[in-house]
Amino acid sequence: MTGVEVVLAVNIAVGSLFAAGYAIIAASARQRAALWFALTYVIGTVTSATDLIGGLLGASRITDVISYVAFLVASLSISAALATFHKRRPPWAAILAILTFGLGMRLWIWDMERDTLTYGFAYQSCYVLASLLAARTTLSIDRKGPLHVALAAVFFVMSAHFLLKPFAATTLGSGSTFADYTKTTYAMISQSSSGMLAVTSGLLLLLIVAQKAITESQQASETDPLSGLTNRRGFDRLADAALTRTQRSGAPLAAVLFDLDRFKHVNDAFGHATGDGVIAGFAAVLRATAPGAAVTARQGGEEFVMLIEGATAQTAWLAAEAIRIRTAAGLGADLPPMTVSAGVAQLRPGETLSDLLRRADQATYEAKNTGRDRVCLAGEEPPAAVGLRLVG
Repeated sequence: MTGVEVVLAVNIAVGSLFAAGYAIIAASARQRAALWFALTYVIGTVTSATDLIGGLLGASRITDVISYVAFLVASLSISAALATFHKRRPPWAAILAILTFGLGMRLWIWDMERDTLTYGFAYQSCYVLASLLAARTTLSIDRKGPLHVALAAVFFVMSAHFLLKPFAATTLGSGSTFADYTKTTYAMISQSSSGMLAVTSGLLLLLIVAQKAITESQQASETDPLSGLTNRRGFDRLADAALTRTQRSGAPLAAVLFDLDRFKHVNDAFGHATGDGVIAGFAAVLRATAPGAAVTARQGGEEFVMLIEGATAQTAWLAAEAIRIRTAAGLGADLPPMTVSAGVAQLRPGETLSDLLRRADQATYEAKNTGRDRVCLAGEEPPAAVGLRLVG
């Protein structure tokens, strides 16, 4: 085997490994969209396999066309795979336009001499466009994430790489026929550089897929399935991060604890299915009414917590009062009337998160013991908000 044929064999093996890796992630991490990347690398290996067979057994124009079309489809499918994986609409119009353009260029140079700049630019132009489309698609998904930025940079390098190939082909010679191509120095350089870029982009894509799988797994483990809110584990992590930011900035931080009134009676009188509906209904009220800077979570049973960055006790009291009013107005046509009691506390200097939540919990008990369906401030909090009580 020649050096080029060895490189082609390596490219086939690497492409197959990437395809297998994406398929395994799709099956084990429930990332079905990763199968698009697997398919992309499977199609890409067709090009290397065709070039290898052409070099060993003698190439024909059929193998030339198969190699060209397979690599073009693989280059374009990257954009479709990226968009689909991130639940975006693939740029089908651009993909179809580049595919049509590429096929037209290939027909135009069908009988043209290979070792000319015209042939080279016509041959490589669709790959340049496909790489630029992949870079654009990547940045449209995430312009700040380091992995996406790095991947876009690789695609830009790819486009420059394809743009420079015609100069290398005319300087070094690419063979008078496709069969001669695999015996040239240009083929060695072309296949090696293309292989390295494919490996680099494949590794970055693999990291992006793995990162998303890990993130979604973490989100699933930190989400309460009944309410759809963050569970206690997730709240602890998010609250610790909020506390750290607050301590650095000096901004206020307030917590609100909610306890649905007479929830046990709902379960006893209407059944647990209705009780579950009440939990889900109140969670919907929290999502719709809580301030944008709030972390909301279900602590367990009928207890919920809301942590608001940048909020004083008075601001948090108003937010909690709005939630109380929305709850009293009804959680759903098929659900019994409900009320909620809440306690509000603002973080004090040197106080821990546990201390803050403990004081909010004490205020919630006060709301329960003084008649329910009300929001109380923790002891020694500024009393101004109490005079702002809204009537539900």
